[in-house]
Amino acid sequence: MRRSAVVVFLLVILGTHFTPARDDRQANPLELGSRLELFVDDTLIESMRGVELKLHPPRSAGKVLSFDRPWEGGTSDYISVFKDGDRYRMYYRGSTHAAKGLTVFSMLEPGETVTPDHPAWTCYAESRDGIHWTRPSLGLFEFNGSRDNNIVWTGALGDPSHCFMAFKDENPRAPEDQRYKALANYHTPGLKHVMGVVSADGIHWRLIQDEPLITQAVDWGGDLAFWDAEREEYVAYLRGLRGQRVREVVRSTSPDFIRWSPPEFIDVGDAPPEHFYTNAANPYFRAPHIFLAFPRRMVPWRTLAPYRSQRYAGASDVVLLSSRDGHHWERTFMEGFIRPGRHVRNWIHRANTPATGLVPTGPDELSIYVQRHYTFPSVHLERFVMRTDGFASVNAGAAGGEFLTKPLIFEGDSLILNFATSAAGGIQIEIQDVYGNPMPGFALEESPIVWGDEIEHTVRWDRSRSRKTSEQLMRRIQGDPVRLRFVMQDADLFSLKFR
Repeated sequence: MRRSAVVVFLLVILGTHFTPARDDRQANPLELGSRLELFVDDTLIESMRGVELKLHPPRSAGKVLSFDRPWEGGTSDYISVFKDGDRYRMYYRGSTHAAKGLTVFSMLEPGETVTPDHPAWTCYAESRDGIHWTRPSLGLFEFNGSRDNNIVWTGALGDPSHCFMAFKDENPRAPEDQRYKALANYHTPGLKHVMGVVSADGIHWRLIQDEPLITQAVDWGGDLAFWDAEREEYVAYLRGLRGQRVREVVRSTSPDFIRWSPPEFIDVGDAPPEHFYTNAANPYFRAPHIFLAFPRRMVPWRTLAPYRSQRYAGASDVVLLSSRDGHHWERTFMEGFIRPGRHVRNWIHRANTPATGLVPTGPDELSIYVQRHYTFPSVHLERFVMRTDGFASVNAGAAGGEFLTKPLIFEGDSLILNFATSAAGGIQIEIQDVYGNPMPGFALEESPIVWGDEIEHTVRWDRSRSRKTSEQLMRRIQGDPVRLRFVMQDADLFSLKFR
């Protein structure tokens, strides 16, 4: 009785279901195969009623690393993190120049001191869980007469290491002595160098060549690269300037990490221009055909009262972008993904830079890292966590709603959902042909009511009138274009896949 009552209730509050326009029933079905799909955009969605795409900001899990060593300091920044087998690796700039440009001395807490100025260089930390980080004593470079530090790179071309963004190269054709790569960023007045740096072990680094890899980008900071396995090419995202000094993101590609295409500005559609100081772009490791970026959005004309006399004004937060091709990016959500928060030191100009790299830190948890308290002695790295695939969802409130997908073709005999509902909420799924007719065994009244909170839930239609198992029913329609109709109440759907 409970199941029938809920089905009737959902059908009553929603009325008769809607069907797609008849002239678009079989046009270009999406080839999903068995890949995971996120609801960070409307790529899969044909129409919605009573539901919306909703952003899910991560929550703080606390401080994981203070940049308090003498060779680090208040302007330590530009962090890259990635999981490498059973180890997590982190690279970051050890830097301080507070005494030169920023007036923080009048804002220090009792007992705080500013780290003396020193050149910028790249430091290394590692972890076994992504939560507890250590600095190995590597003995590679001397600082103040000692090699007891974690410095792995000090610069090239006579310049210090302004920015060094590392990654593990998953290109199967990459030489083993270049398994780890980085873009290293150096600048002299009026000139920018983006150099290539390589390593066999992630610790000992060398230039891949003496000449810069990329010279056309017109600004510097947060430049990164990675291997795009879907398109079999290297991709770099760098910072460029457009118009009246609006910082935007430019993109370049390479077949071999040596020859790079001229950088081009990414396309963000009709979204208003905003300053993206960094980009933190990468393929999402669970769905590598989808790119996610977490730019540090800077608002240079906003400065809290304590900092108005400083040389560098502005406030920053983190936003979320997504892309299916790496060039055209969706600004589905204009609001902040990670806000500065309550502490006043996070409202200074260059605070809140997200690390490049989103890593799993539990069976149902992702972590992203954000630099906090830029310039101050309390500068540190904060970890933020979210559910797996939990960036955004199709959300239905208590009044209920539904959405219909575009025509799609899948492979497999099971539908897997990542979802969450309230105790009273639920989701039902109808599989239709391209004309909007329920497929045999998959009508809405035959659907189970999916409720609870799971990362991977297998939907089963075993109670169908056909008396066939769910897997048998799915195998009969795989390879044919179908639409999915989701009827939802007080629920979030984060991702789906067929398997």
